[in-house]
Amino acid sequence: MNKYELLYIIDASVSDEARNALIEKFVKFVKDNGGVVEKEPEKFGVKKYAYPINDKNEGYYCLMSFESNPEVPNKLTALMKITDGIVRTMIEKK
Repeated sequence: MNKYELLYIIDASVSDEARNALIEKFVKFVKDNGGVVEKEPEKFGVKKYAYPINDKNEGYYCLMSFESNPEVPNKLTALMKITDGIVRTMIEKK
């Protein structure tokens, strides 16, 4: 298993309940695919973008560290691309 870090941005207009549901959805996805989330995802809160994205200037940043098989990050990226409320994602291998 490899170690990864996932940084993603949730649209700032998403409600707190929906935001927490999205975070839990991605944690559950990693666990359901045989991965291990190393610790509770870090929630950096609403931050201003360096440049406007989709005519918006801020978003909610979240960082998750996990271990998984090499195919899980691609599946997770595909899931995040079709999930409403996700602005950007980036997965890096540690």
